[in-house]
Amino acid sequence: MSSQQYQQQRRKFAAAFLALIFILAAVDTAEAGKKEKPEKKVKKSDCGEWQWSVCVPTSGDCGLGTREGTRTGAECKQTMKTQRCKIPCNWKKQFGAECKYQFQAWGECDLNTALKTRTGSLKRALHNADCQKTVTISKPCGKLTKPKPQAESKKKKKEGKKQ
Repeated sequence: MSSQQYQQQRRKFAAAFLALIFILAAVDTAEAGKKEKPEKKVKKSDCGEWQWSVCVPTSGDCGLGTREGTRTGAECKQTMKTQRCKIPCNWKKQFGAECKYQFQAWGECDLNTALKTRTGSLKRALHNADCQKTVTISKPCGKLTKPKPQAESKKKKKEGKKQ
């Protein structure tokens, strides 16, 4: 490589390096400009958070209903309001309609009680509901298969013949 070619390559590299520094400086300046903008003023209110009652169905123990909301504060325009709500009819109402749980798989059948159980962990509490962290539910096992006495006696007869 000749000295002239070497000088040309060196100038190209220097120009590329300066261009890179210029781009980085421009990006940094743009970022700094964004941070310096005054933020929007947030209106401060002395109004407290809404506290909600449980959903009360209009009729029956599930379906459409209402809940009452209240909050405190001297300058609040509204301190009470009513909101429509819905309690799913297929939900486990024994734990409260505002408490949603993630359940594990059903366990093995307990032959003494003929029940199987599973545990649920709290997934979500709606509207500041007071929910248990974990719950356990049980249900009948269904049909239990009991060994037939005839099958046992046939099996023993076959084993006796083999000997």
